[in-house]
Amino acid sequence: MRRPVAKSVPARLLRIAVCFAAALASAQDQPPSRGANSAALADAKQTYESVCAACHGLDGKGSERGPDIASRPEAVRKSDTELMQILTNGKPASGMPSFSSFGERKVAAMVAYLRVLQGQSKELRLPGDPDKGRLLFFGKANCSECHSIGGQGGFFAQDLAAYGGKLDPDELRAKITNPDRDFDPRRGLVHVVLQDGTGLTGALRNENNFSLQIQTPDGVFHLLNKSELRSQSYVGESGMPRDYETRLTPAELNDVVSFVLRSVSERLKQSANSRIHEED
Repeated sequence: MRRPVAKSVPARLLRIAVCFAAALASAQDQPPSRGANSAALADAKQTYESVCAACHGLDGKGSERGPDIASRPEAVRKSDTELMQILTNGKPASGMPSFSSFGERKVAAMVAYLRVLQGQSKELRLPGDPDKGRLLFFGKANCSECHSIGGQGGFFAQDLAAYGGKLDPDELRAKITNPDRDFDPRRGLVHVVLQDGTGLTGALRNENNFSLQIQTPDGVFHLLNKSELRSQSYVGESGMPRDYETRLTPAELNDVVSFVLRSVSERLKQSANSRIHEED
């Protein structure tokens, strides 16, 4: 026996639910696509336009009903896994339904289409030579002393193949040449002074009410009791060198940017391809 819909439910949510139910029925009636990525993306595009665009807009840049998911940094930086979790679980408090009944492969295709809206599927225009950039990354530029690419290099800073920002050469170049712009000091280096006067500066890895763990640039982890510290303070810097505009020529900077962006682009494509073709 069907229960009557409460009159207090907002009409907007009812419209979203009706569109969602229709799209879900269509998706369940069709066998999973095992064809080319373009077919899966075309199906995801149709689902997006019939269900999601009412709130997020056809271009993904939002409306009065829903946030921008195409260019807002918080959305662009999310990993594929995080986006899949959001689509799978939904956000009931904000009126967004769950897409879990679509199955993992179709949800992955939705994430791949979102990357299209974010501009990450377009042919990436590189400002320099990525092969020369690779030599610089692991050589003259010394990037690999802290960063890694695909597991090769240092581990003091993030693996740049997992870079979550917008794939824009100018934006990445600005992050390299001006690393402390718009920087949150709580995510940078921390300096502690021990009771014997010894000072340590490094990246904060873990912290609770009683202890903290920092990693110094030599890769060593230090687990410290807060009761044994004289002081603890944020340095207010990212740890990135600030002389890349003089250390590298403009052409070399473009080569390094191109190497990083190509590595990120390849990772995103591989991730999308593998998820689209996974079994439900």
